[in-house]
Amino acid sequence: MIRVLLVHDECLVRSVLAEWLRGESDLAVHDTSWRGAPGLLSSVRPDVCAADLECADSYGIPPLGELCRPGPDRTRPRLLVLATANRPGLLKRAVEAGALGYVDKEGSPQNLLRGIRRVAQGERFVNDSLGFGFLKAAEMPLTRRELSVLSLAAEGASIAEIAGSLHLSHGTVRNYMAAITRKTGARNRIDAIRISQGQGWL
Repeated sequence: MIRVLLVHDECLVRSVLAEWLRGESDLAVHDTSWRGAPGLLSSVRPDVCAADLECADSYGIPPLGELCRPGPDRTRPRLLVLATANRPGLLKRAVEAGALGYVDKEGSPQNLLRGIRRVAQGERFVNDSLGFGFLKAAEMPLTRRELSVLSLAAEGASIAEIAGSLHLSHGTVRNYMAAITRKTGARNRIDAIRISQGQGWL
């Protein structure tokens, strides 16, 4: 039996997906929002966390690290993400978090089943249709920390709020914003946000 924790912030979509997955005799499925996921890890002890990369909390930044906390390989769940090719910034975050499976949300639902079973066995699963997204992710000029800073800025957070959220000094945040502006070829912070959103980095 494969224990699955389905993480999705849209309740209706999550409920329908979970109910469909429960129709498979080899799956034991639990579902939750991103906010509730960390608290369920120890009680559910999933073999696979199937997580949608669109996240309503944390300024839109999926807290993937919470699903892949360091621990013995026997107890650490394997991560499979539901993604789209037009959000290379989120794909990059998933790669850095150590995701093993990547399912295209615009593809067949059968891909999700195949992905869960493959990832549960420790095998990589990637939908070919996400290839362009991975190419764009590889070309991204911004680091993970710069993306975190810019994501918060895009939600209207001030320098002080960004510094508090990421445990950085105000000067460090300003340095990151200067680097972001330079790397994106932007005129200012607003322009950098616009460019990055247009590229799917945020």
